[in-house]
Amino acid sequence: MAYTIDETDYYEGVLCRIEHLRNSVSLTSNPYDAVLLLSFGGPEGKADVIPFLENVLRGRNVPRERMLAVAEHYYQFDGVSPINAQNRQLIDALGGEMAKRGIECPIFFGNRNWHPMLSDVIGEMVKAEMTRVLVVVTSAFSSYSGCRQYLEDLERESKPFGDLAPRFDKLRVFYNSPGFIQATQLNIEAAINNLGISAGDELAVYFTAHSIPETMANQCLYERQLLEAAG
Repeated sequence: MAYTIDETDYYEGVLCRIEHLRNSVSLTSNPYDAVLLLSFGGPEGKADVIPFLENVLRGRNVPRERMLAVAEHYYQFDGVSPINAQNRQLIDALGGEMAKRGIECPIFFGNRNWHPMLSDVIGEMVKAEMTRVLVVVTSAFSSYSGCRQYLEDLERESKPFGDLAPRFDKLRVFYNSPGFIQATQLNIEAAINNLGISAGDELAVYFTAHSIPETMANQCLYERQLLEAAG
């Protein structure tokens, strides 16, 4: 069963949690022996687009014409979403930080909707005899699809492996972690500097987010967290 751990910083949350458990006998005799970066997934070629969208829309009553219309957006970029490449860069960066701190812990990469699929990755973990895994989900804000559904994914995909499946501990959403806020701030400052405007000029900054149904927004903290991060 997965549950949420309360940590305050994205990289630091991962690193400090591993280090803390390695040095603590009172909490557990089994420290984390792997990190799982868990994400949404995205196509990496034109042939991937339709199967990917079918995975995303599985079990939902969405007309096929609507799915084909969405596919056209991906085709404009040769069917390639940047998300998998960005996640591989994140894994390299996190692995480098862990190595600097002497943390020997493999990092696995799994997705909900496209390869590498979560079910396959859990199978790899079982073969490697992993017992306790720290999960870093790439969704910054709380919502059903951005948080709870990932917990359900972990539980569902673990069931076929029974007691051989590792225990998964999910790191909290990172919308207000200092590292995330600072990175956003620096990118905004860089963009403003590139505009070449004068110090006295007025400037409006717009923050965007996913469009989610109002029924979902009314039952989660997504909007509140987004406003806090923007503030």
